[in-house]
Amino acid sequence: MASTFQRIVLASRPVAEVSTGNFRLETVPVPELKDGEVLVRNHYLSLDPYMRMRMEDTKSYAAPQAIGETMIGGTVGEVVASKNPKFAIGDKVVGMLGWAEMGVSDGVLLRKVDTTHIPLSAYLGSVGMPGMTAWYGLTQVIQPKQGDTIVVSAASGAVGSVVGQLAKLRGCRVVGIAGGPEKCAYVVNELGFDACVDYKAGNLLADLAAATPDGIDALFENVGGDIFDASLARMNPFGRIALCGMIAGYDGEPLPIKNTRVLLTMRLTMRGFIVSEHIELWPEGLKELGALVATGKLKFRESLAPDLAAAPEAFLGLLKGKNFGKQLVKLI
Repeated sequence: MASTFQRIVLASRPVAEVSTGNFRLETVPVPELKDGEVLVRNHYLSLDPYMRMRMEDTKSYAAPQAIGETMIGGTVGEVVASKNPKFAIGDKVVGMLGWAEMGVSDGVLLRKVDTTHIPLSAYLGSVGMPGMTAWYGLTQVIQPKQGDTIVVSAASGAVGSVVGQLAKLRGCRVVGIAGGPEKCAYVVNELGFDACVDYKAGNLLADLAAATPDGIDALFENVGGDIFDASLARMNPFGRIALCGMIAGYDGEPLPIKNTRVLLTMRLTMRGFIVSEHIELWPEGLKELGALVATGKLKFRESLAPDLAAAPEAFLGLLKGKNFGKQLVKLI
């Protein structure tokens, strides 16, 4: 086994936009295992928008990423050494071992997964945190009813793509919002959405109105800003909004909501949520998501960065919508 491995640490906090200079690639020794610990060789690393907020030293739902420490992130890989009776060498596991080729875990937040019918990488996407984010926001916040019109922003992304497919399975009419004709075509033709509005086409309000002739009953919001305001203008009375992400404002610029009056006049319910705070529902959600992926009823797409050194550039691309589907870093 190798005596060293590579990791990426947060070198400095970003000022406005993130740059590759905020990260540093390091080579570190493989640590000696203590009793109860396991050593994991990571195969894939997840890149997610929430990481941008964790880079800031500001009040939020979680502690900020520490300077000089391995960047936080979900991982899937294989146990290569174990002093924990619950894990054997060769076990495939999902955890939070960060931007690193290897990692040590005490086993508490490490979960064994079955790759017989589900690809290992899917446990970082549709059958992982993004899939659970979609499942929770839809089933617990939006609580869809058959025949509802549901709009999903960032519809081709790791979360939005799952939201739309789950909503279709529950008998809803689903309209996506995505950037560019290629992404919109994928959302409709591959994922089965009823329509998709290309916000880059420059006609967002009119195109969204045409795609939602009966208004919007529920909104799954991943973007914020002008896209959020456009959907608010189409909301029906007693509409429900799952506020999942505000990626348009992750570089620090304020995101005013111009259509706040609609919250009152349409008697809307809006709720923000963090899926890691609802672990008690993960078994139920993952059971449904895993069965759908295993049987081919839930489709997903991945963008792969080729190695650890490519992770910062891929992360910057993710924040600007350059990824297509779930953004991963392939380590093996």
